[in-house]
Amino acid sequence: MGVMTKADVVVVGGGVIGMTTALTLQRRGAHVTVLTAHDPADTVSTVAAAVWYPSHIEEDPRVLRWARDTHAELRRQAADGVPGVVDRPTRMWLRHRYAEPPWWADACGDLTAEPAERPYTALLRFTAPSVEMTGYLTWLRQRLEAGGGRVVRRALGTLAEAYEFAPVVVNATGLAAGRLAADPAVYPARGHVLLVANPGLTVSVRDEDDPAGVTYVHPRRHDVVLGGTYEAGVAHTRPDPQEAAAIRRRCVALVPQLADAPVLGERIGLRPARHGGPRVEVDAADRRLVHAYGHGGAGVTLSWGCAAEVADLALSV
Repeated sequence: MGVMTKADVVVVGGGVIGMTTALTLQRRGAHVTVLTAHDPADTVSTVAAAVWYPSHIEEDPRVLRWARDTHAELRRQAADGVPGVVDRPTRMWLRHRYAEPPWWADACGDLTAEPAERPYTALLRFTAPSVEMTGYLTWLRQRLEAGGGRVVRRALGTLAEAYEFAPVVVNATGLAAGRLAADPAVYPARGHVLLVANPGLTVSVRDEDDPAGVTYVHPRRHDVVLGGTYEAGVAHTRPDPQEAAAIRRRCVALVPQLADAPVLGERIGLRPARHGGPRVEVDAADRRLVHAYGHGGAGVTLSWGCAAEVADLALSV
């Protein structure tokens, strides 16, 4: 058997879902090849603020399990010094009536709530691991390759082409799954963030109820991610100076220490969203094909928990 076909499983897609799935499969003893149209460091995953939080994902027992397991894994990685993974104290301001903890509260384990002054109704506090994606994706790739896995740059016209590399295929192609899996439920959700110099912030802050737009401030080692937008169905990544100015205004109002922070850049990406939530299942027409796409803006949040389920499916084929 040739070098190009020795893998047990081929994962199509080099974003965070594809790479965590590949590493999980490898840890369970599979020989794995990752096919990716772009270098993992150039995927839409690198645009993400990449803070654990089930953003724009509906309540679902399976999603809750993935979120819980990923939260635990990322906290272990933070404790172990994995590059780019840090536990962040998080404050979430609410403007709607607060009746009970959010459905995902059990997944993070330390959520507390307290009353707040208008215009807010409550303040939630919890710990949310954050991930600096460029370094993290590099780490995932290095771990995969150190264990004998391979990352191959290859754009596919069809998923069937992946069988050249292995007898079992995992489809983690994100937005491209709309075409490759002929799934009309897949759609882009445009996201726009700014990067500014970090004036010493260590706490993540979010106000998703801001009537002017979703607002979040996520500090990293050398910068702060200011967001953002979630524009369902918008498929362009053109810059919008007015939008950028509005994001900055909302974030400075939320965290005044940012008022003089110089802008370092901006990032615009298309989240791979899907009506009905993520598709994680064996293909009904091809039992050698496992789908793992449609995670929207919660790819990092669900990654390791989802990867475990995908690996179960792929290794049982």
